[in-house]
Amino acid sequence: MPSLDDLTIATAAAEDVADLLVLMRAYCDFYDTAPGDEQLLALSRSLLADPDLEGMQLIARDERGEAVGFATIFWSWDTTEAARIGIMNDLYVIPAARGSGLARRLIEECLQRCGDRKAVRLEWQTAPDNRRAQAVYDRVGGVREPWLVYTLPAARA
Repeated sequence: MPSLDDLTIATAAAEDVADLLVLMRAYCDFYDTAPGDEQLLALSRSLLADPDLEGMQLIARDERGEAVGFATIFWSWDTTEAARIGIMNDLYVIPAARGSGLARRLIEECLQRCGDRKAVRLEWQTAPDNRRAQAVYDRVGGVREPWLVYTLPAARA
């Protein structure tokens, strides 16, 4: 397990996209989804192209420069607060780095980026059966919301 002191977290740049793809693929595998590599790369490239409007990805690396985790923040708004919010849509740490405190550090970095953008809060979701993640979120002071999430597929032209 890498030492927390030896980990670096940075805003992802173009040179990080290949490493991000590996991490995003592992994240999708964890949630048993299978978007294509080109779709995942397009997501990263969209964020890189317009981080002020779209959002950003953070990448964590160990002392050898190996990618060990990532987080994605999308910018949105909350009408009930008339304020910008950050949505941490993804948070993933490779199995070998779990338990190191990296997830907490990634969340802290997401919060910092929210503050930089004058967002009033960071919010996120997790699967109801992802107890390990829920334990981390409880430890960092995350508050469970009573909202239910609904989705509908959008019509594609």
